[in-house]
Amino acid sequence: MSDTLHWSDERAEIHKVVVGPMDNNVFVLRCRQTGDAVLLDAANEHERLLDLCRTLNVRTVLETHGHWDHIQAVPAVRDAGYKVGITAEDSDMLDAYDFVLEPDSLLSVGELRLRTIFTPGHTPGSMCFKLEGSPVLFSGDTLFPGGVGNTSFPGGDFDTIMRSVSDQLFATLDADTVVLPGHGDDTTIGAERPHLQEWVDRGW
Repeated sequence: MSDTLHWSDERAEIHKVVVGPMDNNVFVLRCRQTGDAVLLDAANEHERLLDLCRTLNVRTVLETHGHWDHIQAVPAVRDAGYKVGITAEDSDMLDAYDFVLEPDSLLSVGELRLRTIFTPGHTPGSMCFKLEGSPVLFSGDTLFPGGVGNTSFPGGDFDTIMRSVSDQLFATLDADTVVLPGHGDDTTIGAERPHLQEWVDRGW
C-alpha cells in the first residue's frame, strides 16, 4: 500500500485513497512507532477500505460527519469488527455505530494523539481532527481550498460553519497547518485564513 502514502514525518504516516461517485478522500493515520492506525471516513468501496485496514493495522474508524457519501462503508467495516465513532449530533445519520466522539478530547493512535475539534455548520455534528505535535488537520467537509463546506443541506447553517472555521480553526491553528479535506486537494490554514471575510461577504 506504499502507493497510498500521502504525508509523513518521523512520527506519523497518512495514507489516502479516493473512493465512490463523490470522489471522497479517505485517510488512514498510522503511528510509525507502534504500527497502530485509524481510518477517517468509511466513505465507499468497502472492499478496498477493508484491504487498507488489514494492510495498515487499522483499529478504529472515525467519521467526520454523517452525510451519506461519507458513511457508505460503515456497515461493512463494522461487520468486519472495526469500531466506528461519530458525534452525538450526527449519530442518527448512521444505522449503527460503536462510540460517540466528544468535543476537545484526545484520541490515542498508538503513540499519536488526535484532538477532536467540534466544528458544526456543514452538519450539526461535524468534527475536525488535529494531529497533536504535527502540522496536520483532517477537516472533513468543514474547510476546503477556497471556502467552507456546503450548508444548503438539511441541518447545515452558514453562520454556524463560519463561526466554527473562524473560532476553532483560524484563531487557533498555525499558518503552516496542512488541511486534509473530505474531497479534493490539500490546502493550509495560512492559504485560507486571509479569505474569511470574502466568504462571509459572498455567503457561501
